[in-house]
Amino acid sequence: MDLPESSVPRADEGPAPHRLGPVDREELVRAMTQSLYSLGYRRAAAALEAESGVPLYPPEHDRLLLEVMTGRWDASAETVRSVSGVGDADRAVAEFLVWRGYYLELLGMRGDAGLRRAREVLRRRIAPLGVDRRCVHWLARAMVSSEGAVAPEAVVGWRIAVFLDLVEVLPPWFHVPSGRLEHLVESAVTKQVESCIYHNLPDEITLFEDHRCHEEHIPSQCAQILCGHSNEVWFVRFSNNGNYLASSSSDCTAIIWKVEKDDTLTKKHCLQGHQKPISFVAWSPNDRMLLTCGTGESLKLWNVDTGECNLKFRGSVDYIISSCAWFPNSEKIVCASSEPASSPNRIFTCDLEGQELEVWAGDRIPKVSDLAVTPDGRHLIFVSCNDIWIRELPKGREWRFREKQTISSVFLSGDGQSLVVNLSSQEIHLWKINESCTVPEKFKGHKQDKFVIRSCFGGSNSLFIASGSEDSQVYIWKRHVEMPIKVLHGHTMIVNCVSWNPARPHMLASASDDRTLYIWTASANPLGSCSDVLP
Repeated sequence: MDLPESSVPRADEGPAPHRLGPVDREELVRAMTQSLYSLGYRRAAAALEAESGVPLYPPEHDRLLLEVMTGRWDASAETVRSVSGVGDADRAVAEFLVWRGYYLELLGMRGDAGLRRAREVLRRRIAPLGVDRRCVHWLARAMVSSEGAVAPEAVVGWRIAVFLDLVEVLPPWFHVPSGRLEHLVESAVTKQVESCIYHNLPDEITLFEDHRCHEEHIPSQCAQILCGHSNEVWFVRFSNNGNYLASSSSDCTAIIWKVEKDDTLTKKHCLQGHQKPISFVAWSPNDRMLLTCGTGESLKLWNVDTGECNLKFRGSVDYIISSCAWFPNSEKIVCASSEPASSPNRIFTCDLEGQELEVWAGDRIPKVSDLAVTPDGRHLIFVSCNDIWIRELPKGREWRFREKQTISSVFLSGDGQSLVVNLSSQEIHLWKINESCTVPEKFKGHKQDKFVIRSCFGGSNSLFIASGSEDSQVYIWKRHVEMPIKVLHGHTMIVNCVSWNPARPHMLASASDDRTLYIWTASANPLGSCSDVLP
């Protein structure tokens, strides 16, 4: 079928515009050509050069390449001096690279003639350039030691290296950087994703349209209500592989829930044995074991497959464990204890047989309310009142972040680089775990005054923060955005804790004083309504 006449380019339409919006046309063509060559489409790249009349490399590039490869050093230096857009300092460096190349080749020649000529190049060509004197001194010492001298059989490879060094010093227009167009596309996509406050599905990116996610991508639909507890639910946490959910309650039990393939949850085990409320649970990194900590009770270790209690940790018989965390090998834990009042506070590590391995005790150890270990096992994080302490392991530096308000809880990011802190001032702060971090990011909007509220990272690449709230709602923020982007309604009492499924970014769980767990999903068609209850 013939194309309509109006759609066929006309030869008399005139030359293409020099600029396409803010983009220089020739720069775009050269970047496209370089990309085609790198992708292996050599004929297409050559055709683009021919049709556009824009060569991939400017004449100065090809001339300098020929001069360097044929050892025409005076001509090479003259070409370097003629290249436009080069500052005086960079031009001096480029000319130094030329003469250094010649100088080291001369040192590799046999006989006194090469040494005499090398001495002349050093004195008349290199020294006057005003480059770092240490470079000149090194070249002078090389005349005696022959260090760096180029053997005759290595000259071709050496000259290629000289040219590549020159390319790094000369302006970008002189030689299109490898992968430049791909980098521009990647940067544009990354910028769009970062500016999309609802981005939560990594496979939703296409080059054929501007990126934009909808709020339905954030878990906000109540898919299921779990009612297995008979009293307030204080803690909830997904396993590291996302296949299980653990909850604990003031009814003195913890429950392990199985996350099925269709995203529904079913009860796997009810863990009974504590005589007092269970304040938190901790999954082992391999998800085979679960720790539960009862208020004023010993720590218990449970087998996830069988639901049996394998061990009770007491540490020293005079101490009650207040918090704990796993090391990445799933073979060691760290605990904090702070009772009785007449004894010093303690932080200690122990194996899965309950044997203490290391102990930090004394007046300098504060009363610890929360603990975490980074995924690489290199840092211990513990919270005391208004302070967050970071300690290098096994024995290293120690530093702290100080908050103005009391800290109720902390949550460590999956990469171990950041942590979120819930404060009694109705703010959540995000700290980077490095000594240079002095000011945290702040998130506002939820309600927290009297009770322990726990937040978490979540979503694709942990781009979101979620938190419970004393106003019975769940709040969700996008990183770097101070106010919440979503508020989830459904619970009827305080929401104590939330957990985002690390393997299913569309799934979020919340635990409340109303004795329920809510499972929120991002699906526009939830698995069930909020009347679906699993006892």
